Amino acid sequence: MNTKPVYLTAEGLDKLKAELNFLVTTERPRVAQRIHDAKLDGDISENAEYEDAKQEQSFLEGRIATLEAQLKNAEVIEKVNGAEQVGIGSKVVIKGSDGEETFTIVGSAEAAPREGRISNESPVGAALMGARKGDKVTVHAPAGPVDFTVVSIS
Repeated sequence: MNTKPVYLTAEGLDKLKAELNFLVTTERPRVAQRIHDAKLDGDISENAEYEDAKQEQSFLEGRIATLEAQLKNAEVIEKVNGAEQVGIGSKVVIKGSDGEETFTIVGSAEAAPREGRISNESPVGAALMGARKGDKVTVHAPAGPVDFTVVSIS
């Protein structure tokens, strides 16, 4: 069993709990009813609706198991104010050849790069961890190394 910590903000923890609750209390009974109804249609060996419902159940149970494991290993990170160096929960402004970008460093369960939330395990997030204002960091990207300067940390 995986016991690796899952770093979450308080908001992220609430979102995962809400998703798990929805899946268990709403989606699981809906899928069970779908399976029950498909069984009533006769021979299940050639019943596409039954097979589709069973596949949906499999994905649903997998997601429930993933959420339960994440919540079991959750470690809530506090908001960082006036931090000296980048850590999980830090909001970081970096400057590179394409200009400035702002990221919030979060755990992998909350990462949403398009929303500016990157994982501490991503190439950029890992390179920034522990950096201080003014530090130059190198991200080892598939296209080659990319250099950034840490402009601010909050």
